[in-house]
Amino acid sequence: MKTFPQSNALQRLPEQFFSKLVKKVQNVKEQHDDVINLGQGNPDQPTPRPIVQTLQEAADNPLYHKYPPFDGYAFLKEAVADYYKREYNVEIDPITEVAVLAGTKTGLVEISQCLLNKGDTALVPDPGYPDYWSGIALTGATMHEMPLRAELGFHPNFAEIEDPTWEKAKLMFLNYPNNPTGAVATPELFEEAIQLGNKHDVCVVHDFAYGSIGFDGQKPLSFLQMPGAKDVGVEMLTLSKTYNMAGWRVGFVVGNHSVIEAVELIQDHYYCSLFGGIQEAAAFALTSDQSSVEQLVGMYEKRRKALVEAARRIGWQVEAPKGSFFAWFPVPVGYTSESFADLLLEEARVVVAPGIGFGKHGEGYIRIGLLSDESLLREAMERIDALHVFSHLVK
Repeated sequence: MKTFPQSNALQRLPEQFFSKLVKKVQNVKEQHDDVINLGQGNPDQPTPRPIVQTLQEAADNPLYHKYPPFDGYAFLKEAVADYYKREYNVEIDPITEVAVLAGTKTGLVEISQCLLNKGDTALVPDPGYPDYWSGIALTGATMHEMPLRAELGFHPNFAEIEDPTWEKAKLMFLNYPNNPTGAVATPELFEEAIQLGNKHDVCVVHDFAYGSIGFDGQKPLSFLQMPGAKDVGVEMLTLSKTYNMAGWRVGFVVGNHSVIEAVELIQDHYYCSLFGGIQEAAAFALTSDQSSVEQLVGMYEKRRKALVEAARRIGWQVEAPKGSFFAWFPVPVGYTSESFADLLLEEARVVVAPGIGFGKHGEGYIRIGLLSDESLLREAMERIDALHVFSHLVK
């Protein structure tokens, strides 16, 4: 049987670091049945029942058994506009400023294909979500990392970007609340990004996947709340985290009309929108009572408290995340992020995500998901305590 070579574009794709982690975890699971997986980013709660019931009823509608409109149903785009007006007091034109996505993972890859050419540069946060890299690689563009450091609140220092890089830059990715660090944005950060986007003709793409998950009574800031944001950029919104709809694959690009037009153009060639029943259920999720979201955020806040308190009790000097459902903890002296993650997996049977998987500036940290109940989070810290890697720090 012939073996056909992959295209140059596929060969440029970065190695999937976390596929290696999955294999390690599977090997340990085959020998032990008590593995605590805190390395995942997959919500552990079900989709709220009213949303599921809306889909069940909508599935009987024969209209949805036909091809949907290529750009998605107008009622779903209107629901997105209503959501932004209610949640952020932002006016959105549902016709020209909203594109429907099969999940924002898809959109984050597509947007590079829409706006980048070979020789262009994209500015990416480091550490950051690895799929930013994938879209850039497919286009043959160059990636310029913006380090996220603890001393700056895990915000990029735009002053470090030199003029030759700005001259080639066409895209800038931002993500707050941040995966993996749990940091949140400030108005000043977004204002500076908008000013630089205008100055250098750079499109700002704000990944707002964890937009509903803020702690200590603080509501995360939408990029589109900033004056001039739509002039220079877009925001990507997903239902995966807010409504536990990760498997439903529903997301949106919202903002600059020229970017929306480009995204809808490329999607005309990829697929014909989403099943209409899912679109109706998504519209219901966005416009109905939001008490399930409040309860979800409350649950994550309790888990955050349990994890941070348990970690500090064993001598781990950690900071509580300000948003998202991830915690970003430093590794002890003498370990890399990967060697420490391997130790926890092999000796404590606790899975965490090594920071190096999110970029070179993720080294020195591991990511823990708040996606297990409080008792499991505490048990994981007890198992780590038994390794005595922090015992010398306990007073």
